[in-house]
Amino acid sequence: MTAWWQAGLDRRPTADAAKKIVGRKRGIVTDALGLLLDVTVTAASLSENAVGIQLLNDVKETHPTITKAWVDTGFKNAAVEHGARLGIDVEVVNRNPDVRGFQVIERRWMVERSLGWLMLRRRLTRDYETLPTSSEAMIYIASIDNLTKRITDEATPTWRGTY
Repeated sequence: MTAWWQAGLDRRPTADAAKKIVGRKRGIVTDALGLLLDVTVTAASLSENAVGIQLLNDVKETHPTITKAWVDTGFKNAAVEHGARLGIDVEVVNRNPDVRGFQVIERRWMVERSLGWLMLRRRLTRDYETLPTSSEAMIYIASIDNLTKRITDEATPTWRGTY
């Protein structure tokens, strides 16, 4: 089984030291179909390597058959080395430096598609939750809603197009 993860930001009162952005980081792990495997919500001041290590630990515990993971360039050597200790081959997917402008990055579309599906839920476009665990629960609920919509082929009302 393979996995992919990426960290995103929400507006909150802690700052990301590198990017000077106020917010929270949402780290998600998806499978090749884009289905959610694990979520972690942390302060934005936590490095992406720390988020990656936490996600690796959680995924290895809940899904022990995962042997390969692709990550974006925010995750560096610490996450790769930790994955090797857990028996997961972690590969950093880099952008081609010779190409200017937009380019499709291999394997990244899986998690971007999943994040797009999640952001259709109004509750996740802004982080209304006080506790990170509540925010994680809302992400899981949105993922369950998306999965049931895909299984039943019924449209779930969204906030888009309403006034």
